[in-house]
Amino acid sequence: MTTRSYRHLSAEERAAIMLLADEGVTTRDISRRLGRSPSTISRERRRNAMAGKVYNATAASAAYRQRRQRCGRRCKLQSGSMLWQYVHDRLIYFAWSPEQIACRLERMFPDDPDWKISHETIYAAIYAHPKGALKKAMVEALRQHKPQRGQKRRTAAGKGGMVVPEDLRIIHRPEDVTQRKLPGHWEGDFIKGAYNRSAVGTVVERKTRFVILCKMADCSADAALESFTRQMKKVPAFMRESFTYDRGSEMARHEELAQRLKLDIWFADPYAPWQRGSNENTNGLLRQFLPKGTDLSTVSQTQLNDVARLLNGRPRKTLDWQTPEEVMAQEMANFHDNVALDS
Repeated sequence: MTTRSYRHLSAEERAAIMLLADEGVTTRDISRRLGRSPSTISRERRRNAMAGKVYNATAASAAYRQRRQRCGRRCKLQSGSMLWQYVHDRLIYFAWSPEQIACRLERMFPDDPDWKISHETIYAAIYAHPKGALKKAMVEALRQHKPQRGQKRRTAAGKGGMVVPEDLRIIHRPEDVTQRKLPGHWEGDFIKGAYNRSAVGTVVERKTRFVILCKMADCSADAALESFTRQMKKVPAFMRESFTYDRGSEMARHEELAQRLKLDIWFADPYAPWQRGSNENTNGLLRQFLPKGTDLSTVSQTQLNDVARLLNGRPRKTLDWQTPEEVMAQEMANFHDNVALDS
């Protein structure tokens, strides 16, 4: 059994139809000579008949080209539309990814097809038609590709890392923390600047993925103690249950930090970044705003707060396309509701 496929008539075939029709050849004979279906020839002659029912191949070819230009589905991202403006603003001003934009729109307008768009459509509009669809700035707004995999990460957890007491190892951390059932459990780390001479502290809540960024005076344990204390004390006490960190030397004063914040501190195993997966992922996202090689000592706490606000305002796939800010607000409200019921 052969598979039947349709081909559009070529300019040569249209010229042959015109010549044979002028000679008085019937439609069925023309179709047999060209190896085409009689209905194809009949439809072509009827659709493109000029005055007096005369078929003209030149006019037929011109009409065919016009019809081809009109066919096909129009791109949803038309410049000036409300959808275009939403995509543009989230890419440029909020640094969202195309997938975050598409899934957030689906969550906001589940029953409105005019607001449904796939992330592939957004990427296609950016890369395939940057001049006619989205501004050039949108290309620059896309996140950088991840660095090449396979290279071992060198951290202070190696020979120069901190010696961790046995009872503070992550294997002793309660199971509820591991399963992200309750909020208030945080992961922390440093991201280093140029020549490892400057740093920013990153803190991520495990359940909500809420981010706090901390300006460091330097890379010392004293700076970590003061900065983590200052920023984490802005979080309500009931949301400060535990803090999981790697074995970097900047946590040498962890006992004082635990006392100041009244929380438990746990230490991940060496070369086990997956034990602090939320924080590692956040550090990768931060490099969009704080590229490697940047002198982080020039970045103010106000600027870091702005970056954290952008990250906390992004819809996250792991949160069913809610934002960390929204989920954190829900957890706060749940706590206050439970307190009101208990009282």
